[in-house]
Amino acid sequence: MTDEKDREDPREFTELVVSAGVEPVVLVTGSRRAPSPGTYVGEGKVDEIREALQLHEADVVIFNHTLSPSQERNLERELKCRVLDRIGLILDIFAQRARTHEGKLQVELAQLEHLSTRLVRGWTHLERQKGGIGLRGPGETQLETDRRLLRERIKTLNKRLEKVRRQREQGRRARRRADVPTVSLVGYTNAGKSTLFNTLTSAQVYAANQLFATLDPTLRRLEIEGVGPVIFADTVGFIRHLPHKLVDAFRATLEETVNATLLLHVVDAADPRRRENIEQVELVIDEIDADEVPVLLVYNKVDLLDEDDAGPRVDRDEHGRAWRVWVSAKTGAGLDLLAEAIRERLAVDTFEGWLRLPASMARFRARLHEAQAILTENYGEQGEFLLHVRLPLADWNALLRQQQIQAESVCLNGCPQQVSNLD
Repeated sequence: MTDEKDREDPREFTELVVSAGVEPVVLVTGSRRAPSPGTYVGEGKVDEIREALQLHEADVVIFNHTLSPSQERNLERELKCRVLDRIGLILDIFAQRARTHEGKLQVELAQLEHLSTRLVRGWTHLERQKGGIGLRGPGETQLETDRRLLRERIKTLNKRLEKVRRQREQGRRARRRADVPTVSLVGYTNAGKSTLFNTLTSAQVYAANQLFATLDPTLRRLEIEGVGPVIFADTVGFIRHLPHKLVDAFRATLEETVNATLLLHVVDAADPRRRENIEQVELVIDEIDADEVPVLLVYNKVDLLDEDDAGPRVDRDEHGRAWRVWVSAKTGAGLDLLAEAIRERLAVDTFEGWLRLPASMARFRARLHEAQAILTENYGEQGEFLLHVRLPLADWNALLRQQQIQAESVCLNGCPQQVSNLD
């Protein structure tokens, strides 16, 4: 069902259904001022869906919206078949795509949190209670037992994902100590991130013309001339109205984006809704607190554009800095320009300067040591710390915000925000 053309894209909905391995036979659309509390759609639309089910002998109805548990139950009772909403559909796709242990944990967590509000559908007889010696009396209903087991499993999954998060953080610390920048590929699903990742790094990540072909994050090391070793990270694609449960469950994976030195925002240049796709990705980036990380737009699939727009090139802002690169990951066109733009952005977006810190700011000094940002350290006549530091500009700004420090109060020479070349 789609009833808000500006909000949901029927074409994308069909691609989601196909990506889940389901054969769509008919698309039913409708228009209402407000959803029906009981079945989301009106009685007439329910009858229309029932007729379409019988005509095409279909066995599942999928809504392109989020349904409440009661709406799902009522629709299943009326239609006599399985009913899925948008979240359930995406979760099913994710369950099919997960390959690594971490990915499977994240999918299971999201599935269980979604299922926890829908348990009542499987247990309509609340009198089913435990009995037997030592368990007589009111007992515990089967529904309550299932909910308790779900809560325990969710707690276990969260603990395991927290362990994964700590392991990833250790890896990031090691890269920071080695002064290795991280470039994370983000973008709307099916924008060509994995194809670009494979072309740049000679990796063998699964890439296909389908939504959410990539679910598990992949890291590869690549030498870039003038910069040195760089870690590239391929991440899960975003989509309109990505469920919050999925954002929370995949936070361990998305932290590769939050802690990146540079984001490559890959855009399907041939998609007529590329502007809306960019906005949706930016919303998710903002939601995971990665909006301070520098971004380089990569307009992919230029080989599919009209001749007037086709062709690799670099667009620069009023300061002469590369902000968008047009490439084709499939043909390799423009990848040399992309490498040059990455080299330029990694070299520019670095803070280097001298700081004067009083003894009372020892905690800030300790954080700089943790980030392996201190190149040299001396002491002033009054016992203050004189530090020569260098770290990614995004990390520098984030550190100032965390410590609630004004840059001008610690930088020598009025904190010129001096940027350095990594050569």
